[in-house]
Amino acid sequence: MSQETRTYSLFLFLFLSHGVASHAVPDSRQDLHPLLQKMAEEIIDGSYLNALLDLIQFQSSHVWTADLSRRVLAYLNSRNVAFTIRSLQAVMGNHLEQCLYRPQKLLEDLRETDAQQFRTAMKCLLEDKKDPLELEDIIIDLGEIREQALQSPGVNRSLFLITLERCFQVLNSLECVEILGRLLRGSSGSFLQPDVTGRLPQDLREDAFKNLSAVFKELYDQTSAHSQRALYSWMAGILQTSSNATDNSVSWVSAENLWILGRYMVHLSFEEIMKISPIEIGLFISYDNATKQLDTIYDITPELAQAFLERISSSSFDMRNTSTIHRLGLLVCFYKDLELLDAAVAQVRLHQMIKCSRLRGFQAGVQKLKADLLDIATENQTLSETLGSLSDAVVGLTHDQLESLSPEAVHGAISTLNQVSSWAKSQVIILSAKYLAHEKVLSFYGVSQMGVLLAGVGTQAFYGMDRRDLLQVLRSSISLHLSDLSPAQQQGVLSKMIEAGDATSGVVEIQGAFFKEVSLFDLRREPRFNATDLKEKELRRSQALFLYELLSQTTRRPAELLSAGQLVKGVMCSHIDAMSADSFLAHFQYFENSLSLLSPYQVNCLAWKYWDVARSTMPPFLLAALPARYLAAVPASRCVPFLISLGKSQLDSLVLDSHKKNSILRKVQQCLNNSIADEYAVDIVGNLLCHLPAAILHRGVSPRAWATALHGLRDCPDLSPEQKAAVRLRLLEQHGLPQNWTAETTKDLGPFLVLFSGEELSSIATKFPDILQQAASKMARTPPPKEFLWAVFESVRNSSERRPSSDPSPGCHGVAAPSSEDIFKLAEANACWAPEDLLCMEEDTFIRNVELLGALRGLSRPQLMTLKEKAVQVWDTPSYWREHHIVSLGRIALALNESELEQLDLSSIDTVASLSQQTEWTPGQAKAILQGFLEDSGYSIQDLKSFHLVGLGATLCAMNVTEISLIRISEFRVVAARIGTLLCSIHVLAEFKRKAEAVFGNPAEWSSSVLQELGTIAAGVTKEELRMLDEDLMPYFQPSAIQCLPDEIFRVGAVRGADRLLGPRERRGRDPGSARAAQRAAAAEPPAGARWRQDSLLAGRAPERQPHPHPRLPFSPRSSCGPGALAWLPPAASDAQRPVVSTGTHGPSAPKQLAKVRGDRGASVCGGPLPRPGTSTRTERSWDLEIEKAPKGIIIKNDLANS
Repeated sequence: MSQETRTYSLFLFLFLSHGVASHAVPDSRQDLHPLLQKMAEEIIDGSYLNALLDLIQFQSSHVWTADLSRRVLAYLNSRNVAFTIRSLQAVMGNHLEQCLYRPQKLLEDLRETDAQQFRTAMKCLLEDKKDPLELEDIIIDLGEIREQALQSPGVNRSLFLITLERCFQVLNSLECVEILGRLLRGSSGSFLQPDVTGRLPQDLREDAFKNLSAVFKELYDQTSAHSQRALYSWMAGILQTSSNATDNSVSWVSAENLWILGRYMVHLSFEEIMKISPIEIGLFISYDNATKQLDTIYDITPELAQAFLERISSSSFDMRNTSTIHRLGLLVCFYKDLELLDAAVAQVRLHQMIKCSRLRGFQAGVQKLKADLLDIATENQTLSETLGSLSDAVVGLTHDQLESLSPEAVHGAISTLNQVSSWAKSQVIILSAKYLAHEKVLSFYGVSQMGVLLAGVGTQAFYGMDRRDLLQVLRSSISLHLSDLSPAQQQGVLSKMIEAGDATSGVVEIQGAFFKEVSLFDLRREPRFNATDLKEKELRRSQALFLYELLSQTTRRPAELLSAGQLVKGVMCSHIDAMSADSFLAHFQYFENSLSLLSPYQVNCLAWKYWDVARSTMPPFLLAALPARYLAAVPASRCVPFLISLGKSQLDSLVLDSHKKNSILRKVQQCLNNSIADEYAVDIVGNLLCHLPAAILHRGVSPRAWATALHGLRDCPDLSPEQKAAVRLRLLEQHGLPQNWTAETTKDLGPFLVLFSGEELSSIATKFPDILQQAASKMARTPPPKEFLWAVFESVRNSSERRPSSDPSPGCHGVAAPSSEDIFKLAEANACWAPEDLLCMEEDTFIRNVELLGALRGLSRPQLMTLKEKAVQVWDTPSYWREHHIVSLGRIALALNESELEQLDLSSIDTVASLSQQTEWTPGQAKAILQGFLEDSGYSIQDLKSFHLVGLGATLCAMNVTEISLIRISEFRVVAARIGTLLCSIHVLAEFKRKAEAVFGNPAEWSSSVLQELGTIAAGVTKEELRMLDEDLMPYFQPSAIQCLPDEIFRVGAVRGADRLLGPRERRGRDPGSARAAQRAAAAEPPAGARWRQDSLLAGRAPERQPHPHPRLPFSPRSSCGPGALAWLPPAASDAQRPVVSTGTHGPSAPKQLAKVRGDRGASVCGGPLPRPGTSTRTERSWDLEIEKAPKGIIIKNDLANS
């Protein structure tokens, strides 16, 4: 019996066993309270939920005495019921388990309760009592039971449905509305399907109706467009009835009704809005809460906004009055009346338009309106004079306009400028330089005023600050902006804080995410750490491994370490194995609560430990971390808890091995009987829905379950082509062709529009261009298909005003070049412009949009070359470009040839750092950047500081062995982790490895933390050095390092890592024969090497944000759409074109893209040939699981379990 069931059944089991020694009392029926008699009868009938509710009701008005348990038992005996304690426990447990794991059964049971029992159940949901029920030796924690029930998949749904069915007949409507609110808030909006409105009462009391409407408004963003429309209709129907508006010419929309509708006011029709009385709309605007409400109508359309503005202007409010403008909320984003507008009012409107970034779409129109207001606001005044009063519209200023500002003006407006969140990096550089020109000396006070502009301070300037000022920065609120700094800037700050001879006074002061930048070398010099210091710090895995080992030597209380924030990342299998059984079980909750921080390797060790010490109570999800044979042994009776447990995890992040993942999914399908019967099954499978095979998605999901399933499929990050095809067919079956869709259908299916062909999307582009563009703007995670981008491109082109280019360049006459509005709307679909269109772009358009274009992932080589030519047209030759020009180019800089790179002013490491963020440089380009920095800055390699090394980034791979040997050890040692993210050639890595030996000793002395810290540098080891490494350290090689190993060394590692084919239990020597067999298999078969690589993934993989951005593979990017787009590099790149770096990930915790199994490995990925265009090194392997915590609602004071 599961732990969940036991907690619910123990209360009856124990109070009966309390009286087990007593014999039946003949007159027990006479002296037992009728409610307890009823409870006993329900026990006899098997209605155990009803019995629990009767017990709760009895206890609410009576004092439980010691003899009541004996009387209840005597009553049962008097009825000649042949129950033993154990049989009663088993029967009750089975029934109550069905309530938890078959929530449909719970719904049936609640339907069969009488009115008093149902009222008791509802009161239990409603009340927030923290005091448990105490019945002598038994404590029933109703609060804990309630919380666990509300968090159990499916149970929440049953409670919601029964509340709709019966609550309003039993409790007063206010109480029922409060219960519905609690249940809906735990449902993520999935319960609010359109058909639910048919079950909502139509005769609610006014206060209950307002409260329920408030719940719907609160869940607005989590509700589908169809459900929003249905809920609006329900609310509007009740409001219309109560308004008694019988004449169609008189609007039912009063000021109060607008307030009740809240965000649902955007569903009023244009005609209904235009009928609103001027008096009522004026009264609404005068409400104190009206502005707050209008600030939330994020999805209003321009047409409806104009209708509301027209009605407001027809009231007594003067639209030119600043007090009215303050009340308009998001309507101000659409107020386009600019006639007779003076500068002061324009500035007020600009200030109010800060909030317009919250709108869902229509941002291009907002930007145009801001630009028009900006022109009016600066009439007859200089920019310097008005800068502080222009609000966030200042982001529309060009480089030349910002350059024209005086340092005094920037200093005077800093309180406005430091809060603008949408600055481009190049703008921040200009403004910061202006501000610092006024400050002269960079002090703590000066830095504390900069806010978001802090990112524009140069690395060298940070390093030149007084150390005491930097210490104050770390302790103040401005430290929140340190995460916005580039890696080079962050290293500049750290270099000053942790200078030689005084490191220990700085490390402990560093907080939050910035702590992840501290090197392992500096941690080893800090003697003062304790667990409390680490609670608010983010840790790299190498840091955590070192600190856990260090602190475990002085701290004998595991709880102190396991509860210290991210320190749990550093727990090794040896630590878990060393825990006694009692200690492990007592502290397991700490691992459970920190599961998202654990690597799959740690979870694997936890699973083996649990199997060894308490397999009978092992959480079912942990079985998935064990070999497949353990998973296959899960009986059908345990399927539901197993599915719930896995359904709360992200399987792609947890299971690295594709074969293991397939075995898990086979078990899932077996448990589901290859079908999803209803919405309850969708609740139970949770995130596993994303992994169900296409056949189940197409034919196995019942129509009843489909709407709920579709709600879950929206969030699936990576459906396979087969799954996408199945979903597309299902959508076509349900909704028909896109040409027949409504606006609501199109909105609800927004994430799935990428599944349809260009021809199918053309009708959407024509009918609902704004919805299509909004859907595209939400797809930043992965590049959309080219047909989708073409549809977006056509929708923007067809809806915008086409003006011939005014560019005088040859071939541009009559060409409809991109406008700023087009470029802003298109986002990634800008990749569909023909190169000649981009070349004919007007200069002002290029200047205002170069940063956006440079950030696009899908631009082809010809497009990048064209944009570079445009940059030369606008800014002159590269020798004239300044730092902000170079920074704004982004990927466009990749089109610069070596000669052009040599012309750049690369004296600033920040300029070089911006270039090194691009990872598609050829070796020749990288060498040109490196040499350009050394020549322009006047540094020799021996002079390079740690922050220079960080800023150079991937260009370090262009160094030769002699140059690397000149890097100072004192600088290398503090940035080894950064350099360890680079995928350089093996010769370069071998030289860096020699540097690492000077810091950490020879490889035989390396620890797990050192291996994690060094990353790819560890790939520089020789065969002999690899053989000297402790076998238990093999999993701590980062997967990127394994990718870089030469073949002959890789084979050595594969043999040594073959032992990882077994679990820790077997590795401890319980089955030496199987270990030897595994080693023999590893020597003969490529999969053993693949398993070693997988184990390194297990040791390092966990969902964490790494501070070391890793180079990406140049996949030969093409234009994402349009015929004839050329590859960025040809399939067989020459040595001159071969990139310096290739596929990588974000540090040790994100190795998915490096886990390609190398059976016949060919050349090493690092420094080797490019993959063919269109190929990927992304693996199918990942591993991490989430634990489901069993509910604990009942605490036993005395140990009577064996009674």
